Amino acid sequence: MIQNTVSQHLKEKFGVKVYKLSLDGGMTCPNRDGRIGQKGCIFCSAGSGGFAEKYSGNIICQIENAKAAVEAKCKSGKYIAYFQSFTNTYAPVSHLRKIFFEAISPEDIVGLAVATRPDCLPDETIALLTEINKIKPVWVELGLQTVNEKTAEYIRRGYKTEIFDRAVIRLKKAGIQTVAHMIIGLPGETASDAVKTARHISEMGVDGIKFHLLHVLKDTDLEKDYLLGKFNVLSLEEYTEILKECILALRKDIIIHRLTGDGPKRDLIAPLWSGDKKTVLNYITKVLKDI
Repeated sequence: MIQNTVSQHLKEKFGVKVYKLSLDGGMTCPNRDGRIGQKGCIFCSAGSGGFAEKYSGNIICQIENAKAAVEAKCKSGKYIAYFQSFTNTYAPVSHLRKIFFEAISPEDIVGLAVATRPDCLPDETIALLTEINKIKPVWVELGLQTVNEKTAEYIRRGYKTEIFDRAVIRLKKAGIQTVAHMIIGLPGETASDAVKTARHISEMGVDGIKFHLLHVLKDTDLEKDYLLGKFNVLSLEEYTEILKECILALRKDIIIHRLTGDGPKRDLIAPLWSGDKKTVLNYITKVLKDI
């Protein structure tokens, strides 16, 4: 059985099972509004927030709607407010202060998770997150995806790996937990490339990691390249073997937040096997049982 999963970690920290509530902070991304680019990352359709409650200006209402969606699963009544859609520090600090403090105000919200880009963390934003971290725990999630600069350019990530490294160092200095996202199966990358990314994340001292399968979604530029036959997607067996190698390259204390990712089924182009989440996780768990 895989050790140090986020479920185990949260249960040890809070004494009960804790669920994340996926929220939308009403922000966009510098890779979409023209500051860095206009088309976003090549694989991005909804800013990684396809399952998030949409921004309405009322964070408490979003939270209540998100809680209702997981009510059948969550018996403990404890949650983390997870700002997931697009770049969740890409706004004036006054806006961030308002929505983040609203999000942590309910008693049953035990922590705050913020997904963002490493190039969108000015000093005043880190200061705000540090302030909140003294009230309730804060996790900052950074979308690295790969340390291969050629691949990063192809997927239009929009920053060099050294920017990620500096952000991790600054967050760690502030005492804020960091989680890095990486994608297995990026076009042109080998298993060795994926392991190199996992090892780099581990060596940077990141607290947690999220593994994602490259999946192709409708109406993305990645879909265009896939339909032109420019790359192949991984099989479940191939993905799991690479995932295993990546996990073995990690520090023993790093927390595994996710073993794979899945896009909305209505938008999924490939690989279609990734749409059967239960079967996928059962297979991965079986293969990784001895880790």
